[in-house]
Amino acid sequence: MADLSNLPQDVRDESGHLIRELHGVSLAQILEYLVAAYGWPELDRRIRINCFAVDPSIKSSLTFLRRTPWARTKVEELYIRTRTAEVLGRR
Repeated sequence: MADLSNLPQDVRDESGHLIRELHGVSLAQILEYLVAAYGWPELDRRIRINCFAVDPSIKSSLTFLRRTPWARTKVEELYIRTRTAEVLGRR
């Protein structure tokens, strides 16, 4: 698993919620954000799961991620790192 300990703990989104807590952010929103930020090929490169490589879609990815805790954790961690960098102006 990715190490998130080196990220600032108190980074907040535009609503004032801690990004780490994923407050009010659905898995679908996380996935849509990551696809917009990276695209399917880059997501597949960063997180090697077939639903990102073989005929990728939001629907098939959500189905897989909801049933596979380790993959969901990796996606959530990438979202936290990406959003934190975005809010801090590093992206």
